[in-house]
Order: sequence, then C-alpha cells, then structure tokens
Amino acid sequence: MGTYTFRLPDIGEGIAEAEIVAWHVKPGDMVREDAPIADMMTDKATVEMESPVTGRILTVAGEVGDMIAIGSALVTIETEGGEDEKPSPPQGKGLGEGESAQSAEPAQPFVSSEVETPSPAPEPTPEPARAEPVEAPRATPDPKPRPPFVSSEVETPGAAVSNAKVLASPAVRQRARDLGIDLAQVRPSEEGRIRHSDLDQFLAYNGAGGYGSAGKARADEQIKVIGLRRRIAENMAASKRHIPHFSYVEECDVTALEAMRAQLNDARGDKPKLTMLPLLITAICRALPAYPMINARYDDEAGIVTRYGAVHLGLAAQTPSGLMVPVIRDAQSLNLWQLAREIVRLADAARNGTAKSTELSGSTLTVTSLGPLGGIATTPVINRPEVAIIGPNRIVERPLFVPDGMGGERIEKRKLMNISISCDHRVVDGHDAASFVQAVRRLIETPVLLLAD
Repeated sequence: MGTYTFRLPDIGEGIAEAEIVAWHVKPGDMVREDAPIADMMTDKATVEMESPVTGRILTVAGEVGDMIAIGSALVTIETEGGEDEKPSPPQGKGLGEGESAQSAEPAQPFVSSEVETPSPAPEPTPEPARAEPVEAPRATPDPKPRPPFVSSEVETPGAAVSNAKVLASPAVRQRARDLGIDLAQVRPSEEGRIRHSDLDQFLAYNGAGGYGSAGKARADEQIKVIGLRRRIAENMAASKRHIPHFSYVEECDVTALEAMRAQLNDARGDKPKLTMLPLLITAICRALPAYPMINARYDDEAGIVTRYGAVHLGLAAQTPSGLMVPVIRDAQSLNLWQLAREIVRLADAARNGTAKSTELSGSTLTVTSLGPLGGIATTPVINRPEVAIIGPNRIVERPLFVPDGMGGERIEKRKLMNISISCDHRVVDGHDAASFVQAVRRLIETPVLLLAD
C-alpha cells in the first residue's frame, strides 16, 4: 500500500486560493481515477477537481466553506502501489477554456464504502396465538331521521366542524376544518354557497374568538454562507463600504412604448418576443454618448476613471445559486431583436450554470430588473467598480392629465413606470444623473426615436 497526496493545482491566473463549495467524497470512500472529488470556487468560476488515481480516501483538507491555498494538500489517497507515490501534475476541469464546471460533462463518481460483515439474523420470535374475533353489537337504527342541527353559538377553536348541510366545495370544507370553524356560523355571500372569501370575512370579524393562526413556528436553522452566496455578500459589502451611493427616481409614461411593443410582437414572426428590457436598453445606449460619465469604471486604488465608448451592459439575473450578472457585449450595436435573443440566452446560461467566465465579467454599466415585482421605486447597489446601476420598476395604470390638443387638458388612463438610478457620487454628480435619466425618459415617451437611425 502507498499514499498519494493530491495538491490543489493552479486553476486560474493570479489565483492564490480557492473555496471548497462541495465534497464528492469523504474519508473511507473508494474513488477511481478521473472521478470527481471536490468542487472549488475561485473569483471567476466553480472548478471540479478529479482524482488522478484509484484508491481509498484517507484525509480531506477541510469543510465546505474553507479556503485552501494553491499547492496545499486537498486529499490524501491510499493506493495499491508498494510505496508512496510522488504527486504528479493533478487533473481537474479548470478554466482552460473559460468555462465554469457546470458547462463541462461531469464524470460519474465511483464512491463505495467498505463491505461490512452481515450480523447474524435474529432468532424468529414465535407468533402469539390469535384471539377469536368478537362480534360487536349492532346499533339499533333510529326509527325517525333527525333534522340537521344548526348551532347558534360559536364553537371554540379546534372544535369539530358542524355537520349542518351547507353548500361549500371540498377545499373550503377542509380549510374550515383545519381552522376549527363551524360552517353553519359562516354567512355565504352569494347563491347560498360558502367560498374562501366568506371564510376570510368570518376570520376578520371573529379574530378575537381565536379562530386559526398564522401557522406553526418553524425550527431555527443555521446556514453557512459559502460559494456564490459568500461572493455576493463580499461584493455588496465592499460596494456599500467604498462607494458613496445616491439614487434618483423619475416617472415615465410608457403608454406609447407599450403600444409599439405590442405591434412589434404581433408582427415578429419567428423572432423572440420583445419585453420592456430591450427597449429600455436601446434608450440607454442612445442616451449614453452625451453622458460618458455614466458608462464608466472607477479604480479607486489607482485614482483612475475609465470612460468606455462601447456599452458592455450587465444584466442582474436571479439564479438558484444567487445573483449573477451576465454581460451583453457591445449592446449599442445590437437591434431590438438581437438584444431580446441575447437577453434570453445569457439569462438561461446563468440559471443553468453554463455561462462562461468571460460572459460574467467586464460590464461597464448594469441594469437590474425585478419584472412584475419591480415595486414603485428601488435603490439598487452599484456593481463595483462600475459607477452607476439602472433599475426599471413595475408598470402601473393610473389617471393622468394629458394635453387635449386644444390648449387644455383631459384625464386619461396611462401606463406609468418609474426608472431608478444609483450612482457613485465620487464620479457622477446629481445633475448629470438626473439629466441622463431625463434623456432616457424622452426616448421612452417618444418610442419612434428608438427605431430611427
């Protein structure tokens, strides 16, 4: 028998350490050559480490969430060799092609535990003698059927629901039973049938009686902040710690823009469906040349602000692992349909873990959108080292005074949306931020300008 020390290889240029985000093996497991043993996260991607030899795992370097220095022992493996083997250049799916580990075809792990000697089977216990069944006495039927009993008193919480004949769906009956409500005490709102809304009204007026509750308390749990969640926490803390944020919000009338979007979608053919986002990105790209301080990155250590001519637009996307920011390269050169297609492609890649590291870095300005959950206004946190981030909010319909064409005004129902922007006050002044958003607003409220050359 010999031992093999697998040391963490250099898995990225300038990377000094990596974080353990998952173990595929534990001490005592058998592992074969090329089987995955651990997932390691660097600043750029998650990399799957593979075993270079076949053998039994003796030790592992730490727990999930620990940081391991490049070159230090990750695992030691007991091999079949007669003497200790010298570590050779280890194998692993790294960043050679700029892809995250999820995009590569994972090797199938061979993990087995030592075969245990089965313990002797217990002696069979003699089956006890069965007693002869005793027939229960039959109940004497009531010669006269009893009318349904309708109680006039409110039952105590948890009491069984009355058997009064009321009209209600099975779902309503089950909910009433769970809440301990006697359906006979609930007044139906229409057609004599009790609905969920009637139960809600009953609970609102009888809350003092103790019907129902918000639910049982869940058990406390502690969750270790590791992997992408840790990176997000560190980046957001650094952004708020180093950048003096200020936010500005403006209301935009998007009635005409939404009408144009509907017309374009009706005639799109096999093109992707347009959302609000490609239209907003087009407006942003058209307004930026006059406000170059918005499309910039600030290296505060070197004291240099770089204003970019091209717009490499980051899209904050929610994924199962946490927030990621894929980047649309040269967004200013793409038309509406190209933007729509790229948004879908990058969002899918971020969610399923196939986005390349080059697609997750290098943004010069970020847009963050919560879609229908956008709220009235947001104050997004800047994606450092950028100097601005833009957040469209939810579209709502409200009455608005509009010109009537004869020098007066009339009230119309219009579609309105707020646009929020947060800026780095060291680089962007309030006047510049407000002027930029007003320029975007003019383009949005006159959408034909978005299609003009």
